[in-house]
Amino acid sequence: MSTPTQDTDRSRAPRVVVVGGGPGGYEAALVARRLGADVTVVERAGLGGAAVLTDVVPSKTLIATAEWMTIADRAPELGIRLDGITAPGSIAESGVGSLVRHSIDLAAVNARVKALAAAQSADIRARLDREGVRTVLGHGRLDGPSRVVVTTADGDEQVLDADVVLVSTGATPRVLPEAVPDGERILTWTQLYDLQELPEKLVVVGSGVTGAEFAGAYTSLGADVTLVSSRDRVLPGEDADAAQLLEDVFKARGMTVLSRSRAAGARRVGDRVEVSLADGRVIEASHVLFAVGSIPTTAGLGLEEAGVRLTPSGHVEVDKVSRTSVRGVYAAGDVTGVFPLASVAATQGRIAMSHALGDAVKPLSVRGVSANIFTAPEIATVGSTEARLTELGVHYTVSTLPLARNPRAKMLGVRDGFVKIFAAEGTGTILGAVVVGPRASESIFPLTLAVTHRLTADQVADASTVYPSMSGTIGEVARMLHRSAD
Repeated sequence: MSTPTQDTDRSRAPRVVVVGGGPGGYEAALVARRLGADVTVVERAGLGGAAVLTDVVPSKTLIATAEWMTIADRAPELGIRLDGITAPGSIAESGVGSLVRHSIDLAAVNARVKALAAAQSADIRARLDREGVRTVLGHGRLDGPSRVVVTTADGDEQVLDADVVLVSTGATPRVLPEAVPDGERILTWTQLYDLQELPEKLVVVGSGVTGAEFAGAYTSLGADVTLVSSRDRVLPGEDADAAQLLEDVFKARGMTVLSRSRAAGARRVGDRVEVSLADGRVIEASHVLFAVGSIPTTAGLGLEEAGVRLTPSGHVEVDKVSRTSVRGVYAAGDVTGVFPLASVAATQGRIAMSHALGDAVKPLSVRGVSANIFTAPEIATVGSTEARLTELGVHYTVSTLPLARNPRAKMLGVRDGFVKIFAAEGTGTILGAVVVGPRASESIFPLTLAVTHRLTADQVADASTVYPSMSGTIGEVARMLHRSAD
């Protein structure tokens, strides 16, 4: 197909076609509509994309269920008796030490997980409909920089002309040739929600964020979990103190962590699997989950044919306002490889439409982006890591306090966690922070504000905190960073 000549009628609303209905796509669509554009979203799986249907929403729903189990473990020390509960799937007192045995109806858990994901997708679809955004279900590909061809499930094609195209197609789980998923015993994280029974023995390959989250969740749900890490510790890219604390908690809960162990493959043997390691060891299990990264969904989109440059890793190359190498074509989200977070994808999408449609725009800055690992305890971070500050030769001071000293934490039976803040020497400007503990994803916000607006530790310390509260430790750590004037 040839590229159509652009319509020069300035009275016509600009035509925006968004390929991919995840956070980057649907947030971009809403901004484009507010700015008066004619907007169509092309989505193959369903509104919300992988973030809603197979990734963020389902995984965090599962993890939230598992979190109730870790809370229940603290019941005896709080003086709560759990005997006499006989409802199916309920928690029953084991009588073994202070541990509480759990009974999980995984089929019911996963049914709820998928129902919530579908409901969230429907809510997004309804919002776009209310705002006047058209939705086309099918596979979209570029035919030049100003035309998108959509192939529907029944094979029909629809051609959409566009003044602006946004590509927000996300990423898919990386698959090892030696461990091709079968959806039953050898799994990617998108396939876990079809399990009807809790795995008897689950091997999780990969100790990054996804691997750690699922390994922790299934341990809490009652599965026998072995985590295979090719590095010397779990979460190798995260704060070393936080990663070590989490690994210690994992082991205390009964998880087996195999450090410096690289998986070479997996094969199914009847109703079991054998996971082979590079050193020749073989682990037998009922299921194996491979969480070994993801690859950008750029194949088959016509990007390179349209002149869009890709990075060596296959991601779409973009600048700070989400422009690609082709005028009028933008990209947002995991497909760009900028920062694999739904919040960043949404920001990129909003920036792209504001720039494309002539609204005021502030280029993307990831300096103040906060991230969270939904383990138990959670690990939330913002700003520079300690490793990065050391690498850059930045002169900084650091202050840390364990949550075990916090009165609110004592009341709740919380022992594991800490608050750590990095501040520039001399000025006291907060450069980064780590919060480890229950709901760290909520507690990191004031420190995100501090990093974003370059507040000093003294300014944070001056703000009042509720007593007793977990956030009180943030204020206390900030006060510890105060240096009297010379």
